Amino acid sequence: MAGVVVNGAQVSYISQDCEEIPEFLGRKYGHMAKRLDLSFNLLRSLEGLKTFSYLEELILDNNLLGNDLLLPRLPHLHTLTLNKNQITELESLLDHLAEVVPSLQYLSLLGNMACPNELVSKEKDEDDYQRYRYFVLHKLTNLKFLDTRKVTKSEREEALVRGAFMKVVKPKDAKASSDAAYMSPEMHYTPLPLGSRDLTNHRGVLGKCHYVYYGKHSEGNRFIRDDQL
Repeated sequence: MAGVVVNGAQVSYISQDCEEIPEFLGRKYGHMAKRLDLSFNLLRSLEGLKTFSYLEELILDNNLLGNDLLLPRLPHLHTLTLNKNQITELESLLDHLAEVVPSLQYLSLLGNMACPNELVSKEKDEDDYQRYRYFVLHKLTNLKFLDTRKVTKSEREEALVRGAFMKVVKPKDAKASSDAAYMSPEMHYTPLPLGSRDLTNHRGVLGKCHYVYYGKHSEGNRFIRDDQL
């Protein structure tokens, strides 16, 4: 099929401007795909994921997914990246993920208003981001890696004690939020490494790094593999 890159159990359908997941993807690859990359599209719905019941990794960066995002139950999914979408409500998303992806260990939400750091607002600082981390870890207790950082023992302990009180409030400036949220995916921003954009070798999602911000278009999002923990 045009636009589809398959490498074993890895399926990529990148930069196809699709607003929904094509039916043929699930019909042809749903039974065998363990890694699915749908980044740089125009997705607003994930309804077509129902047939991908064996997924372990799901890459949804640079789409138009919002607060109405609904995933089917994916019991084997351990890695989910939702960088640069239109998510502003954090708590409802985390509650949903806790229900449908119980095995989740790696999550990245960079570039969404729900993730308060300098990628979305110059007014946010490291303290804002750390409070967000505590709240996420309070909701998703099995996470090993969030955004660009490995979850530390001290973070996990702090999340247990204070995480429930670290809820991220939706930004008051609705216009600023909207302007940031509706930036065109054609800008081709992604916090994923450059190597992950290669359609024939779209890996690079897992790898060690510290959370470091160098600017609005920082290439910061790297995960760590299980064998490196």
